[in-house]
Amino acid sequence: MRAAPRCVVITGASSGFGAEFARRFAAEGADVVLVARRRDRLEALAAELESRHGVRATPIVLDLAAPAAAAALVDELAAQDLTVDGLIANAGFGIDGRFAEADPARVSALLAVNVVAVTELTRLLLPRLLDAPSGVLVTVTSTAAYQPIPTIALYAASKSYVRSLTEALWHETRGSGLRVLALAPGPSETEFFSAAGSERFKVGQTLPVPTVVDAAMRELDKGAPRPSRIVGWRNAAVAGANRLVPTRVSLAAAARATGATR
Repeated sequence: MRAAPRCVVITGASSGFGAEFARRFAAEGADVVLVARRRDRLEALAAELESRHGVRATPIVLDLAAPAAAAALVDELAAQDLTVDGLIANAGFGIDGRFAEADPARVSALLAVNVVAVTELTRLLLPRLLDAPSGVLVTVTSTAAYQPIPTIALYAASKSYVRSLTEALWHETRGSGLRVLALAPGPSETEFFSAAGSERFKVGQTLPVPTVVDAAMRELDKGAPRPSRIVGWRNAAVAGANRLVPTRVSLAAAARATGATR
């Protein structure tokens, strides 16, 4: 990278994009803070990164759906004397099915992880990211952030929120040196679909995890000159087309793609 951060917090670090981001930043010499719920995976990844790259890799077991999770994480960073100048807000999950039939507890958990934790953690860490000489803020959104999608409505709405917030922060922080990016992959080869309990989310161009992270790292290396990046030319084409057609048309197309039509 042009200038690697010194210490990066990565949420959802036990697999998928989070684990790949951890490997990339560690390879650049950055210390990493690995945040997720699965202790065994975090500890195994931390041991791998410390052995291979000689960096400090700190696993923090935390459920971001818990009340005040972001504040608890920041307190733990202070307790472990970790000076953070990077945040990869990657943790998130989806719910499949019609909104009226969704489990209220799952709805609350999704909002807590996908929206509240991202917002609060970004707000708590942003001042120190802005003060850093090589600060980085990346949120992992989705191509679902570019249109409403029946039967995965809450997931798409949550990712739309994160995309909007991140793009606004990109503008607010221009000239500070902080690199801000909303990363929008399509369906990727992660554990997301098994966790969601459905293949319905697999709409669009499927890409390997390293390809998606490659795209993010290239944007950061260039200084994050644009606020967001859709990964995959077909995904970008579909997102662009959705802006040009009436909403009812894009909704009908999305419903057909996910099998939501009756």
